[in-house]
Amino acid sequence: MKLLTFAVPCYNSQAYMEHCVETLLEGGDDVEIILVDDGSKDDTGAIADRYAAQYPDIVRVVHQENGGHGEGVNQGLRRAQGLYYKVVDSDDWADVDALRKVIAKLREFSQMEQPVDMLVCNYVYEHVEDQTQKVMRYTNVFPQNRVFTWDEIGRFRPSQYLLMHSVFYRTQLLRGCGLELPKHTFYVDNIFVYQPLPFVKTLYYMDLDFYRYFIGRADQSVNEQVMVKRVDQQLRVTRIMIDSHNLRSVAAQHRRLSRYMFNYLSMMMTISSVFLIIDGSPEALGKKTELWEYLRTVDSGIYHKMKYRSISAVGNFPGYQGRKLSVRLYRLARRIYKFN
Repeated sequence: MKLLTFAVPCYNSQAYMEHCVETLLEGGDDVEIILVDDGSKDDTGAIADRYAAQYPDIVRVVHQENGGHGEGVNQGLRRAQGLYYKVVDSDDWADVDALRKVIAKLREFSQMEQPVDMLVCNYVYEHVEDQTQKVMRYTNVFPQNRVFTWDEIGRFRPSQYLLMHSVFYRTQLLRGCGLELPKHTFYVDNIFVYQPLPFVKTLYYMDLDFYRYFIGRADQSVNEQVMVKRVDQQLRVTRIMIDSHNLRSVAAQHRRLSRYMFNYLSMMMTISSVFLIIDGSPEALGKKTELWEYLRTVDSGIYHKMKYRSISAVGNFPGYQGRKLSVRLYRLARRIYKFN
């Protein structure tokens, strides 16, 4: 049995996917790499097939009609043979030394009667524009080098979240919680890292800079102008997250996890609100109102707490000047924390 499945959704990735794959191959026979060619129009599919021919015991290829990043993740999960599942975008890569240490730890987990549900490692923003790096680590949140539960976690800082880049899920946990990402939708990585959390019972954190997150390409989905154009997809993801869990029920089981999930959802509501404000059209501002009203119909208590007593207040200052202030604060936070 493979210890770890890497799913690599690829769309027109010929310029950079080889760097990604070469780092993952350092996992050797303990890993499988599923390259999902998402209807690419360049040589992505041919490059993927070449790797599969060269490494038949490690690399598998899925050629599909264009379904978006989420369907690439779905396809990988349907076919995964590894005990653990990790998504790596084709323009990102893994730190080779960290990968070897992760494999050794997963081998320990595989010998346990009940393997750990989720492994967390650090990720690194690799900023192409100014050639700088920013490491996102969790030493203030998680105990290190031992199995723990949600009841033992500390407080996340305002800029600190678990992202797709930082998590390794046990494959059967993802299947068991019914994870299915929507097609033709960007930003589904937020669903991937949010929806399974209440199903996770045991965690393990390694203070390793495993995932290298390339950021700064003009066409990247987290570019501000691109996000404004795709704001409807951001709204779709946010609504799915609202619907995925009753946070009061989560709080009854895991108070600290519920607090984190509330803050994560609040961050998503803030991002959606700010980009609708940047659009500035009457239609966009109407969509902002509709989103908050949707949350209110789901849980009025969560709505009031989130809108007026959390980070989401940033996206809800009243009037024209309030909206301008919201955008200025968002852009200031982006420069400070360098999250896109």
